[in-house]
Amino acid sequence: MKFIGIIPARYASTRFPGKPMVDIKGKTMIQRVYEQSKKALEVVYVATDDQRIAEEVKHFGGKVVTTSENHQSGTDRLAEAIELIQNDLNQNFDVVINIQGDEPFIQPGQIEEIKSCFNDQTTEIATLVKEIESSEDIFNENKPKVVLDKNMNAIFFSRSPIPFLRNVKKTDWLDHHKFYRHIGMYAYKTETLRKVTKLEQSYLEKAESLEQLRWIENGYNIKVSKTIFDSPGIDTPEDLEKILRSI
Repeated sequence: MKFIGIIPARYASTRFPGKPMVDIKGKTMIQRVYEQSKKALEVVYVATDDQRIAEEVKHFGGKVVTTSENHQSGTDRLAEAIELIQNDLNQNFDVVINIQGDEPFIQPGQIEEIKSCFNDQTTEIATLVKEIESSEDIFNENKPKVVLDKNMNAIFFSRSPIPFLRNVKKTDWLDHHKFYRHIGMYAYKTETLRKVTKLEQSYLEKAESLEQLRWIENGYNIKVSKTIFDSPGIDTPEDLEKILRSI
């Protein structure tokens, strides 16, 4: 199978404008994401609507494609980008991996793990989860939880603790059950990506503000791989300061 990694990158972030361009120990965030991704993928592109980001990618020798300013989600930007890239290169890719542009220390092992989901020829969409190790994370609404079936498909994603352990003290939940946190990397068969971007927003998606619920509501299976790796995302300037203190 031919894999391609695409990193959607926007300049106009509400909580952290210009985030892809911030300096992290001498390199911009987008450069760090790109270089880490290249350790696991032969072909990687940045997809952006901003000329400043495009110029930065060209400056450090990366591949970039310019997309529309009107996309509502990174998935929509991804769908436009793969069409532009395939037309430009005159070749097709079987699987598109959506790599988060705000994880400058993403582990190549995570990318390898999500690629392995496509060893199963029936896989249409794949993502990663990590076992939760602290009770605080179970109840943190900013860390979506996932429940899995026996075939390693996602049954549901929620900002609430799932499953709910009845008659067990919340401080003891980790002693009675394994909980999983969603790691926000996705991979799609290229044809599936085209299809899911045409779906209308669903009720569950709007309720939880989690796009992947749209796919489940429409009957798509999401194959899951468990990872031991973690890569902190940077959503705010405070997140960046915390990471800079730790490296």
